[in-house]
Amino acid sequence: MDASSLRNRPVQPGTVVFGEVGLAGEIRATSHAPLRLREAAQLGFVRCVVPEGNVAAGDAPKGMDVVGVRTVGEALDALM
Repeated sequence: MDASSLRNRPVQPGTVVFGEVGLAGEIRATSHAPLRLREAAQLGFVRCVVPEGNVAAGDAPKGMDVVGVRTVGEALDALM
């Protein structure tokens, strides 16, 4: 069962996600975040849910909303 079915709500359109999930449910930063954000914008995504450690001023392409999260629960809330 996926999260959108469990919560009976769809994932917001145009949303992409990246990060690393730890065993305790924490979301860890990844390398090359600005590059990943640029690529997502080029593919037409307008919203990106990322690890809080990857949110930096000026990294987001123009017109992209970047949401930083610390846990899987926060990520699920941000997705729906």
